[in-house]
Amino acid sequence: MLIRVVALVTGILAGGVYGWGYGTTAGLVVCMGVGACLALIVSLITSRLKRMHGRKVLAIFIGFLIGLVIGIFIGSFFQIRLLTGFLAFILGFLIADLFGSKSDEIFNFTERRQGIGGKEPVCKILDTSVIIDGRIADICATGFLEGRIIVPRFVLEELQHIADSSDILKRNRGRRGLDILNTMQKEFGMQMEIISDDQNGEIEVDAKLVHLAKRIGGKVITNDYNLNKVAELQGVSVLNINELANALKPVVLPGEEMSVQVIKDGKESGQGIGYLDDGTMIVIDGGKRFIGEEVGVLVTSVLQTAAGRMIFAKPKALVHNL
Repeated sequence: MLIRVVALVTGILAGGVYGWGYGTTAGLVVCMGVGACLALIVSLITSRLKRMHGRKVLAIFIGFLIGLVIGIFIGSFFQIRLLTGFLAFILGFLIADLFGSKSDEIFNFTERRQGIGGKEPVCKILDTSVIIDGRIADICATGFLEGRIIVPRFVLEELQHIADSSDILKRNRGRRGLDILNTMQKEFGMQMEIISDDQNGEIEVDAKLVHLAKRIGGKVITNDYNLNKVAELQGVSVLNINELANALKPVVLPGEEMSVQVIKDGKESGQGIGYLDDGTMIVIDGGKRFIGEEVGVLVTSVLQTAAGRMIFAKPKALVHNL
């Protein structure tokens, strides 16, 4: 509050000094009023700039300077100081707004034009599901993720809404997501940024994520199958945690032998179901009789789907008896 008062007084004094040259009381009062208005506008703009990303603030500042120069140059043809100041301020504001809205495109273009060998890694944008899932923190701990990690403010607000839910399950999931973000930032030292980008008026969070990724040229990290497909249709790169987990599972080939505990019966008659340590389901033909036992099986085929991998096998004892 004190800073705003100081800015207001400074604006009035600066306007008074500027208006003193007119030699009239009316000119002095008008210039002091304009100075006070400008001071209030500047203080409001400054408070908003504090919540913006540094690159956007720099782009706005450069745009404002360019607008001032253009306004002063145009106003010099009219030889009217008040008109010159008005043009400089209006053009500075308009060009600053333009540069601020296009800051990411401007900086990305200049970085590509520089042709620097050590190219900055593409920024990664987290969605709500992957934060709550928690495996993203383990991936960050291994050092495989590089570059900026972006958490849009609308994702953070959705997490907070979930954490404040009356449903205990949802509340625990939301709080877990917030804890995951704190862990990633404090313990793993990730370059995490929270940005405000809610200008497109979209209702759905997924649509906002896709729009943001397209605008800044980033990649979306998710484990949401539908968001994955929608983003790919719109030309946005996606890093799917579930696909990564499936890719890291050990390779199993037909003809290999393994030992597995039969947990329950399957859908088809005589089938038994077991699971590997990584959660892969094994369908054992003729394994129903071995429920509750650990049995050696021979892999007959492997089915890879978008949801994961499924292994089909037969008990070795039945294979040897054939």
